[in-house]
Amino acid sequence: MSITAQLRDSVRLPGGRELVSGFALEDRRDDPYRALLRNGHELEVYDLRELFSGERAPKAVFPLPWPRWDQGVHSVSPDGTFAVFSGQRSVRAMGADGKTLWEYRHSCWGPELDHPHTGDEQEVCRGSEHGSCRISDDGRLVWAHVVGQPEPGDWQERWVVLDARDGRELARLPLDSAAAGSNHLSHPDGVHMGLCIGMGQDGILLYWARWDREMLTSWDLNEDRNRILTDVHPGYPGFLTVEQYGADLRLHAPDGAVIAERKEPEPAVGEDEAYWDYGCGFVDSDTVIASTADSDRDPERARHWLLDARTLRTRGVVTYPTGPVDGDVRPLGDGTWLTYDDESETLNRWARADASSFHSRFR
Repeated sequence: MSITAQLRDSVRLPGGRELVSGFALEDRRDDPYRALLRNGHELEVYDLRELFSGERAPKAVFPLPWPRWDQGVHSVSPDGTFAVFSGQRSVRAMGADGKTLWEYRHSCWGPELDHPHTGDEQEVCRGSEHGSCRISDDGRLVWAHVVGQPEPGDWQERWVVLDARDGRELARLPLDSAAAGSNHLSHPDGVHMGLCIGMGQDGILLYWARWDREMLTSWDLNEDRNRILTDVHPGYPGFLTVEQYGADLRLHAPDGAVIAERKEPEPAVGEDEAYWDYGCGFVDSDTVIASTADSDRDPERARHWLLDARTLRTRGVVTYPTGPVDGDVRPLGDGTWLTYDDESETLNRWARADASSFHSRFR
């Protein structure tokens, strides 16, 4: 079945691919349209609603504390007054004026154990390994994936909870990981935090946790060590994952139990196989959008799929009125999704053309 998409908004946005295939879309429970884009030595904060309405100026701009460090996943407070940056050797909170509010030091993400540093904080050590951080939806906590060295020459990664006011460590969870990179995902309940750690050929680690001001409670969901956390259901507890190599999609209960599974789809005509891409998520409480664009070698055959959000059964393949749309897709949870055109550097927002109602929070 073919489902026709309707173009709702479009804007030229150089670098906007990070909103679709990277970690630049910092969606939150009360503000799901925040975009964090690096521009030179600065981190620019945009509101997608304003951007699509013609307002091109960022809502806030934060200077990068380490301009030569281009890794890490950063976060901006819900009120936009400060940002927290995940660096190679520290997590640092900064105001928009460039003033350092606090710093939490940790061991270096560089892959060489006990390698020396020059003392220059702008020094970037060899390697692209990195952590990530996330400010809680109430702005009170900072969750950070960092490196600690409890013993000389030893390597241990940690998930720490910091006080957003002063960077004081409130809790820590030792991790059995050797990360290439990581990212956080806030649960819409405003309490739980997810952490997904990519370890290259060694697989994926996935955790959920909560901090109740006294105790850190965590859930290790790594029986398979190959599940990528992609999205959280906006209407009821549960989350979506994709297998590391795209073999299947799964809908999970909060405790990790599998509610529904969708194997890889039938390949397009002329293709040997099809597998799911990493970009998938909830268009709304009833619908999941997923992509097989990477496995469709011919961009003319690249496909985006709409699936039932509770069973993951196929509802149809998306047809775009402007012609084939290849590449990743990013849903916004309000009935719309984003795609990016590299040639024109255009960010597009789509919805189902046949939707009987359109409850958009852009309005």
